[in-house]
Amino acid sequence: MKLVLLSGGSGKRLWPLSNDARSKQFLKVLESEDQELVSMVQRVWGQISDNGLADSSYIATGKAQIEMMYNQIGPSVPLIIEPERRDTFPAISLTASYLYSVANVDLDEVIAILPVDPYVEGHFFYAVKQLEATIQQTQADLALIGVKPTYPSAKYGYIIPEREQEASDGVLKVSHFQEKPTEEAAVGLIEQHALWNCGVFSFKLGYLINILKEKGYPIQYEQLVEQYHGLPQISFDYEVVEKTKNIVVVPYAGYWKDLGTWNTLTEEMGQSQIGRGTISEDCVNTHLVNELEIPVTVLGVSNVVVAASPDGILVTDKSASPRIKDFINYDQGPMFEEREWGWVRILDDERYEDGRTVITKRVAVKAGRNFSYLMHLNREEVWTVVKGEGEFVQNGVPMKVKAGNVLHIPMKTLHSLKAITDMEMIVVHSGYSDEDKVMELYSTWSEMSEHCLNISMR
Repeated sequence: MKLVLLSGGSGKRLWPLSNDARSKQFLKVLESEDQELVSMVQRVWGQISDNGLADSSYIATGKAQIEMMYNQIGPSVPLIIEPERRDTFPAISLTASYLYSVANVDLDEVIAILPVDPYVEGHFFYAVKQLEATIQQTQADLALIGVKPTYPSAKYGYIIPEREQEASDGVLKVSHFQEKPTEEAAVGLIEQHALWNCGVFSFKLGYLINILKEKGYPIQYEQLVEQYHGLPQISFDYEVVEKTKNIVVVPYAGYWKDLGTWNTLTEEMGQSQIGRGTISEDCVNTHLVNELEIPVTVLGVSNVVVAASPDGILVTDKSASPRIKDFINYDQGPMFEEREWGWVRILDDERYEDGRTVITKRVAVKAGRNFSYLMHLNREEVWTVVKGEGEFVQNGVPMKVKAGNVLHIPMKTLHSLKAITDMEMIVVHSGYSDEDKVMELYSTWSEMSEHCLNISMR
């Protein structure tokens, strides 16, 4: 069986920590067994590894998340790259074409699709492992995992099994689905032994490949990538699951939660405060998450989340937190990004009357990591090193740099930097074009050293 984690979406309901460059699954707000802060994707990948599934697992993600994924899980994780964000049916279709035409997976192999951000106990993956045998034994087209409800929730969809059937090895035949009912209707569904739909699907690879053929879509990965923008922007549930007749479900009675809102996320946080600040003792069920260097003080308010990042500041009653996505249509790009080599935080972004654009950033580079060897065609830069030591290269000429050095990089000048120790810099971009054009020569330090005669490896 091949396991694929779907990692898409912008996670707007966890603004201001999440943005288009840093989705909710990358936020380090959960605690590991060692009391270290980890992200949702780090936690679930650790569980996959602990259950012996990592060697047969992939992550389907977008271009914007590649560096973040490598940074948090490591460069060896196999990624299936989605050229743009379109919804789960296109993403799973692209995954199927990749497994078929690139990874050469057999058409009879069972594929299991999981969301990347569920909060589950380790034995959830025992139910995942059951999916392969379930497909083989029942000859169902689709096998799902359904969570036994602990209360009548209006936040989740429901899987309704056929009435008056005896479970075979705990597996039930599916009658139909109900999308997010009212709490009153959910009570009736639970009486029918309905299960929460946790977004886990499994099928033989050939089943989905045949669907793509019937719909006239390419089954070769590269061809489907070229036509990806033309695929319908629709969920896998609507396009495939609800149109499939022969479906079974494996009930799961353990702990499961969707951490998609501040309300649910803070319920699983190991501490009420992350970052600088103070929460007064008379606050009850109040959480503070602060990524800024300035302290935040919270006094005398309960059932509240206060979250601060370079993207903005949120103060919300926990019950109102799911509404945040309706209020954050701000005209700004991400103000903080994690990169494979470090991170970038925008400090100031100014547009002047003469058309000049000046952007000031704080940039961190991890020891041993480097930038690409490139030139900017529409902007000049000034770097002020404030921490650490590194090797800077400009037009093939290397020099050692350290805290206190100021570097001027004119337009159309090839340059790169490799950190010897952890480094931080204040970087000021200046130019007369909003869209900077970049010409990259080499992406690795070894490539640059090999082709630029003045450089020797340090």
